[in-house]
Amino acid sequence: MARNAIQFQKGLSEVAFQGNYGTEAQCETVLETMRWPHGFVCPECGAAKGHRLDSRNLYQCASCRRQTSLTAGTIFEHTKLPLSIWFRGMYHLTQSKNGVSAMELMRRTSGSLRSRAQQDKATLSF
Repeated sequence: MARNAIQFQKGLSEVAFQGNYGTEAQCETVLETMRWPHGFVCPECGAAKGHRLDSRNLYQCASCRRQTSLTAGTIFEHTKLPLSIWFRGMYHLTQSKNGVSAMELMRRTSGSLRSRAQQDKATLSF
């Protein structure tokens, strides 16, 4: 019987994950290379020229001057959490053999992934 390559793929250790994605800057770099593998491309006009506005953490197109953030148009678009917390959560979801419950994910990310509604509800209850 042939060996299933997906089932026996090598995982990523916690130490290796921390080394690759431990800081916010590392996560931003990874997201940038995944989103724009050949450099910045304007989502409005499609121009490949632009520059980063470090003061506001935005990218600005050189042609149409549209400003866009790194997370705009991605699953991270309206999040208030740092990318490093999201990456850690995705790590735990993908590296767990039997899956991870929402409670376990919350414990592993120090409660950072609680929803806004849960936080509001906990604040309002006496």
